[in-house]
Amino acid sequence: MIIVTGASGQLGRAVVDTLLDRVPAEQLAVSVRDPARLADLRQRGVRVRRGDFDEPATLDEAFEGATTALIVSVNKLGDEAVRANRAAISAAASAGAKRIVYTSHLGMSPESAFPPCVTHAATEDALRDCGTAFTALRNGFYAATVPLLLRQALGSGELRVPEDGAVAWTAHADLAEAAARVLLDGGFDGATPPLTGPAAVGMREVAAIASEITGRAIRHVVVSDGEYRDGLLSAGVPSARADLLVGMFEASRRGDFGPADPALAALLGRPTTTIEDYLRGALSTVD
Repeated sequence: MIIVTGASGQLGRAVVDTLLDRVPAEQLAVSVRDPARLADLRQRGVRVRRGDFDEPATLDEAFEGATTALIVSVNKLGDEAVRANRAAISAAASAGAKRIVYTSHLGMSPESAFPPCVTHAATEDALRDCGTAFTALRNGFYAATVPLLLRQALGSGELRVPEDGAVAWTAHADLAEAAARVLLDGGFDGATPPLTGPAAVGMREVAAIASEITGRAIRHVVVSDGEYRDGLLSAGVPSARADLLVGMFEASRRGDFGPADPALAALLGRPTTTIEDYLRGALSTVD
């Protein structure tokens, strides 16, 4: 049986929907903190179980019968995130899973300026120590971040961000299909190559693409890290979130999120989604 955690989130749900196109529902179970949110999956025959990484006692049942498990990294940071991910890895291994697949990240490193990448590095260490075969999906940076970075610029006409480096933005849909293929077909032991979109694109290019799509002139303006952080705080962004975004730009300047790699397209057997095509869909409803 394939167990998918985080199935109520964007990536996890997309993985489940992709799997259901290829395997019977009775071969699939999902683990979520609130099973009521996935009543539709239960009605389709998927086993919906409660599993909370912060409550290890819930995980024995969540992973019961697992042959393969997808562990979607928790939406937390620091030691709290590492503890939660380790609890899920331990439970999957104890349940007898033959392979654990984990959603890691391109540029993961204990020295990364981007806090989630530090979490991913520590979690990959836990995978190596768990005694079970594993695949760490080195996912590219989510393209879904770009519309969020553009939100204010669409109104002001200025994309005011720190100095950046090119990022190989990657669509959730492509990564979900890749995860489903690995769960079903295997093919990778240990860490995968970078699973990215087809090109690494910086903020200046993003501004130009958004201008073309929306018909609004958007100018790319480089500001200091401190000015950017102050602007986020003034807009009501929590300090931890502001620090994370500043760290993202610092890590991109180091080249942590590029260049693009052909591995994802090869795995899918088709071209991956460009940031231009992604934004055409994401910005199509902008007034």
